[in-house]
Amino acid sequence: MSDELDDGRMSLIEHLIELRKRLIYSLSGLMVCWAFCYYFSADIYDFLVRPLADQLAGQPGRHLIYTALTEAFVTRVKVAFWAACFLAFPIIATQIWMFVAPGLYKTERGAFLPYLVATPILFFMGAALVYYLIFPTAWHFFLSFESAGSPGSLPIEADPKVSEYLSLVLTLIFAFGAAFQMPVALTLMARVGLVSSKFLAEKRRYAVFINFVIAALLTPPDAISMCGLAVPLLLLYEISIWSCRLVERGKAKRAEAAAADLAKL
Repeated sequence: MSDELDDGRMSLIEHLIELRKRLIYSLSGLMVCWAFCYYFSADIYDFLVRPLADQLAGQPGRHLIYTALTEAFVTRVKVAFWAACFLAFPIIATQIWMFVAPGLYKTERGAFLPYLVATPILFFMGAALVYYLIFPTAWHFFLSFESAGSPGSLPIEADPKVSEYLSLVLTLIFAFGAAFQMPVALTLMARVGLVSSKFLAEKRRYAVFINFVIAALLTPPDAISMCGLAVPLLLLYEISIWSCRLVERGKAKRAEAAAADLAKL
């Protein structure tokens, strides 16, 4: 193993040069994806606004508005950027891997690679949950406060701004995607010894409370949306405990093998 590390050892200047190269590749990939996504920004906008459009279907005259001349353009640029972050993640993750991998043992490379694969999968699972489940439920709830008015009063009608709507949508998508990284984060912490499966199992009751608090903070203020995030988070917490146990078993087997090798000497 020492020979393997010696072959991959680099000086500080070489590390900085390699880091600069990986950053340039990552930023170049992000900019290309940004230009590509801006070209299709109208289609991306249509996709993001579809949950609201479905709730308002059959109601002629409903629309989003913008009150500043630059608002629609700036919003389209932002939407293109966040979509580019999705699209460019494999490129950025590959560059991170190419920078980190030379400093790892072969066994560590094999252990680290699944986390890079699991991260985007879990993120897209969180994004799909909020888009297909939370948005329709939340928008239906908020639109239920519209009223036709009565004699002596004025009607209440939703007329959202395009920038505020898309900011809310993108914030929730990234919040749900980040929340779904729980198994990756806890498993990595277990691998370096910061937590254990026993500790996580013993603190399950606190995890239930914390997950519901997180769900209440990230979702619109209705019970269905909150439970729509809290329940998957609880399932992910259980998956994290199982994943940590697998990591601990692997560490125990490696320790036993190392002890057996030392006994032979």
